[in-house]
Amino acid sequence: MNGYDIIDEAVVDAPADVVWDALVAEFRGAARWWVPYNTFETVSGAPDTVGGLVAVTVHTKGVGNGGPKLRFTARTESVVPGRRLTVEYVDGVFRGPADFVLEPLAEGRRTRISMHFRGRPHGKLKLLAKVADIGAEHSKAALAAFVSLNEQLSAVPAGGAR
Repeated sequence: MNGYDIIDEAVVDAPADVVWDALVAEFRGAARWWVPYNTFETVSGAPDTVGGLVAVTVHTKGVGNGGPKLRFTARTESVVPGRRLTVEYVDGVFRGPADFVLEPLAEGRRTRISMHFRGRPHGKLKLLAKVADIGAEHSKAALAAFVSLNEQLSAVPAGGAR
């Protein structure tokens, strides 16, 4: 297994700036919509600033349910506020780039969010990838997170507090 080239996407019933704020908050550690599969913690800088470092933990059985945890670090490589966040996985069980892209739809009322993941397994994950479909698990977690994001953002009335 050399690596993954996966694009996961969903449409969220919220404007791109609201989705962007939720994405950045999650990377800062909000743990609102990517849980139970992933949690994030800022290591240094800010996730929406070039050079910012974020520690990612994949909870293979869900947060608080035991099971192996896969850890890696993402360094922010480029930022187009409200539209694109590009990271490079630089340490831990994945290496390689990932892009988060937001595309406004329906005259700005909805947003397509996509994650283009091109990580390569490293260390113990390289061995696990020989017997488990890590790509399918990644997509399952990403799509579940996008569903949760949509549920949270679409539950708030227009102009309401988030």
